[in-house]
Amino acid sequence: MQLKIMPKKKRLSAGRVPLILFLCQTISALEVPLDPKLLEDLVQPPTITHQSPKDYIIDPRENIVIQCEAKGKPPPSFSWTRNGTHFDIDKDPLVTMKPDSGTLIINIMSEGKAETYEGVYQCTARNERGAAISNNIVIRPSRSPLWTKEKLEPITLQNGQPLVLPCRPPIGLPPAIIFWMDNSFQRLPQSERVSQGLNGDLYFSNVLPEDTREDYICYARFNHTQTIQQKQPISLKVISAKSSRERPPTFLTPEGNASHKEELRGNVLSLECIAEGLPTPLIYWIKEDGTLPTNRTVYRNFQKTLQIIQVSEADSGNYQCIAKNALGAIHHTISVTVKAAPYWIMAPQNLVLSPGEDGTLICRANGNPKPRISWLTNGVPIEIAPDDPSRRIDGDTIIFSNVQERSSAVYQCNASNEYGYLLANAFVNVLAEPPRILTSANTLYQVIANRPAFLDCAFFGSPLPTIEWFKGAKGSALHEDIYVFHENGTLEIPVAQKDNTGTYTCVARNKLGTAKNEVHVEVKDPTRIIEQPEYAVVQRGSTVSFECRVKHDHTLIATVTWLKDNGELPNDERFTVAKDHLVVTDVRDDDGGTYTCVANTTLDDVSASAVLSVVAPTPTPAPIYDVPNPPFDLELTSQLDTSVQLSWTPGDDNNSPITKFIIEYEDAMHEAGLWHHQAEVSGTQTTAQLKLSPYVNYSFRVMAENSIGRSLPSEASEQYQTKAAEPDKNPTAVEGLGSEPDNLVITWKPLNGFESNGPGLQYKVSWRQKDGDDEWTSVVVANVSKYIVSGTPTFVPYLIKVQALNVVGFAPEPAVVMGHSGEDLPMVAPGNVRVNVVNSTLAEVHWDPVPLKSIRGHLQGYRIYYWKAQSSSQRNRRHIEKKILTFQGSKTHGMLPGLEPFSHYTLNVRVVNGKGEGPASPDRAFSTPEGVPSAPSSLKIVNPTLDSLTLEWDPPSHPNGLLTEYTLKYQPINSTHELGPLIDLKIPANKTRWTLKNLNFSTRYKFYFYAQTSVGPGSQITEEAVTTVDEGKMAGILPPDVGAGKAMASRQVDIATQGWFIGLMCAVALLILILLIVCFIRRNKGGKYPVKEKEDAHADPEIQPMKEDDGTFGEYSDAEDHKPLKKGSRTPSDRTVKKEDSDDSLVDYGEGVNGQFNEDGSFIGQYSGKKEKEPAEGNESSEAPSPVNAMNSFV
Repeated sequence: MQLKIMPKKKRLSAGRVPLILFLCQTISALEVPLDPKLLEDLVQPPTITHQSPKDYIIDPRENIVIQCEAKGKPPPSFSWTRNGTHFDIDKDPLVTMKPDSGTLIINIMSEGKAETYEGVYQCTARNERGAAISNNIVIRPSRSPLWTKEKLEPITLQNGQPLVLPCRPPIGLPPAIIFWMDNSFQRLPQSERVSQGLNGDLYFSNVLPEDTREDYICYARFNHTQTIQQKQPISLKVISAKSSRERPPTFLTPEGNASHKEELRGNVLSLECIAEGLPTPLIYWIKEDGTLPTNRTVYRNFQKTLQIIQVSEADSGNYQCIAKNALGAIHHTISVTVKAAPYWIMAPQNLVLSPGEDGTLICRANGNPKPRISWLTNGVPIEIAPDDPSRRIDGDTIIFSNVQERSSAVYQCNASNEYGYLLANAFVNVLAEPPRILTSANTLYQVIANRPAFLDCAFFGSPLPTIEWFKGAKGSALHEDIYVFHENGTLEIPVAQKDNTGTYTCVARNKLGTAKNEVHVEVKDPTRIIEQPEYAVVQRGSTVSFECRVKHDHTLIATVTWLKDNGELPNDERFTVAKDHLVVTDVRDDDGGTYTCVANTTLDDVSASAVLSVVAPTPTPAPIYDVPNPPFDLELTSQLDTSVQLSWTPGDDNNSPITKFIIEYEDAMHEAGLWHHQAEVSGTQTTAQLKLSPYVNYSFRVMAENSIGRSLPSEASEQYQTKAAEPDKNPTAVEGLGSEPDNLVITWKPLNGFESNGPGLQYKVSWRQKDGDDEWTSVVVANVSKYIVSGTPTFVPYLIKVQALNVVGFAPEPAVVMGHSGEDLPMVAPGNVRVNVVNSTLAEVHWDPVPLKSIRGHLQGYRIYYWKAQSSSQRNRRHIEKKILTFQGSKTHGMLPGLEPFSHYTLNVRVVNGKGEGPASPDRAFSTPEGVPSAPSSLKIVNPTLDSLTLEWDPPSHPNGLLTEYTLKYQPINSTHELGPLIDLKIPANKTRWTLKNLNFSTRYKFYFYAQTSVGPGSQITEEAVTTVDEGKMAGILPPDVGAGKAMASRQVDIATQGWFIGLMCAVALLILILLIVCFIRRNKGGKYPVKEKEDAHADPEIQPMKEDDGTFGEYSDAEDHKPLKKGSRTPSDRTVKKEDSDDSLVDYGEGVNGQFNEDGSFIGQYSGKKEKEPAEGNESSEAPSPVNAMNSFV
């Protein structure tokens, strides 16, 4: 009783089996099963199974064994040729042939010499069906000759000179391995300076004193005979020179600038360059017009040797070695040609044919030069072999037609060129055999329900039989709808059920007869654990019980086994196993672990596990809680096309019960290295039935999770690849948009490799016009994400669908989406454009919508272009600044904000789609009404006198209409910064200068100035100025750092002739004289009186200096004068005018320069808001106060 499971192979329908098996006869040979009983009965031509190598180097100290083994039915006989003639072994007493073999043994140990048996040997194995021959086996004894005696003179060189120590080993067979050692058999050290060449010579790029020695010895080792030959020692003495002259590199080997190297395909290409020079040159390698193969390139001998393994014809070319040191570089080019001995492209294969069938023998080889193909039959050139009407030679192919049993023979294909040859035997065996079924009769297959069953029917026959299966004594032939038929005759029941129980008959038929065989199937109920053991936490010394109740098929015998941590239970009487449970008494700490109940039958087994945690009955230190250890021992069972069962062993839970297991998968075929979530199961399960997708190479891993966290992943399971199937979904994000007016670009998000369900993923793209009666147009494209349909009408709706397919079939019918072909520019401009001016800065525009058909695309909105009419001075500009406002959607009106008052504007409207703008509507002109003007551009006070001030200004930069007049308001400011009565004055609009007369002497005034249009007044600017003093007093000049708008006195009073001034100067001179006397007295007494420091420390900031170079005076700065004026009364220090209620940049309206001169030459200083006791800064003079300045402080 057994269940025989065989690997699944290609699925065939029952109806197609005979046809496909028949076709196989015409395109491939029969395969003879390796069944001993079958092989005993079938005749078969000879086949060489073992032979000695073509180039056979023997050890002359041992007997010569030339191997030749062959098989065939009947067993073949053997014969040999030597050097092309028959080798009669019976005449040579030293030569014997092994029984039932063609292997020759030549006994040269007792007598004879190996050289006597040198030559070319060939073995022939023959029976009644043909003759097979071996390769030509060239026998040569190995040789290890001695060095010829020679006298070697000592070598003496100066430090830094190059040197080559020759080896010149004797020629042996095979060639010797060369190495250099000293008398102590220690290898001589080698480096970039000293190294051994491929020819065995020892090269010195430059010699050093430490190279001096008398025992440079070259050794030749002959491995075949395990002998070593030694050359006479060479003595070298290096003389130290005071200085060695450095020199650029030159090559020691190879010579010249270029050389040639030829190598055979598959060998190791070795290129060598060794250079001398001082300092020692370094060697670099490049390949001209190419790169060196990374994974096959090896550098040896300190980069002096370049080796390319497994050389091929592609490695032919020019290789350049470069030797470089600090004094220069040289290069040598080696031209490499790769030739090739013949190698197989397709060696001939044995043919087993039935009478009347056709077949071919194909012999294809390549090489460089191209090999010549020749055929032999039974060891004889086919040109002189007996004629066979069933065969025809066509170059490298022999074609057989309507073969008969006499056509059986062994054919040899020989492919040869100047570098070698290939010889292959292939027989044609014509058999006429009725069907035979090789599977044992009445085999009983027992299988568990819901698992697959495989019923064997191994068969042979010539011609190849057809196979049919039947159920029951009089049942009809089985079909593919339930069963799966395999090429080897096996019947597969994918999911066995109870009603599959019964007798099945396999029938094999060909034209020579019929054979049948019966097998029996029994479907059993699966074994289940209906009550599983549960997780338990018990105290030390107590008793614990684990339940395990099993239900199984009544015809099977179930055994229950308990395991602890996957091993046998401890041999301890405390453990008691009953029928349905396990009892552990007097629990100890080491009893903790995983207990597994395993239920076995002869057909299946199931298991369930539970964890026992042992805790102390008395308080103990808290256990260390951690994430679980990773699961292990992952195993895949019940492997079906769309599912597999994964089982595992949990790791240690680290004192926190496992709550769940997380299963992840990797698709090694499409996304190697990426893990995806597959499933989750409870923490009590150790198996999971996993649903699989087609055409995926699955690996699984498991992670455990407890209340602490998640474990590390387990080791990956074995890989399991599912069969291919048709795609089960279609691409998403399907869209149809045109990139040009006459095309439709269909795009989609392709399926990924996992979703493809099989190889050869493609897409069927279909489309038709939505509003037409056309049929669907379809095209199948490669795995891309776009297809362009050309020649479409402009902006027409299309219905689109994209369906996935692969080599197995199509995905389900895809959903239909709507797209549009490409857009073109709109054809019609909006009409009936109207403008309604709302106010001086805002206008409302209305228009009529354009017809939808004229839009020729998706309506995105309407766009208004508008621009201000140019003045005559602006018309010379090439560029007109146009402003654009876009209104989304189908709106037919919009507002134009930010217009300039009292201006002429022009606008047009255009419709916009996804392609761009349509034509513009006719230009529509409109004008904005007047608005209030901006502030005057500037305001300056010039020509101050005792009772008058002259104001100059520039008109507003934005009059926003026609100016009707200016308004000037001004008021005096007294010494306490109180404002006097406000005077209002109207000035004609055409004026830019105005003089105020009859003002108070030495009085500060504040001015407010603005322009007006018919709409109203505009923004104002302010300014301050001071009239000059009367003739008896100084002018009231503001401090030097007062704002640039403050006027300075223009008339200087000659005070040097005033009496009060003369008296004051005398008092000052007397005071200075007294201070000098006091200082002199204190100095004579030894005291120190730092007058300068004291004066600097107590300098009166109210005394302002006079600049003698420009004739201006500093103004008196009173404490009261530094009180801040009302808001808007100050002028910024950069002489720009600040305008009230204006957000415009001051730079646009101010002069922007500090310290300007007025027309009369007086200086307009800056108003300073410094406190009284702060040091003087700005344009104050650093000179000592003059008497004039001192007098100013009393004004």
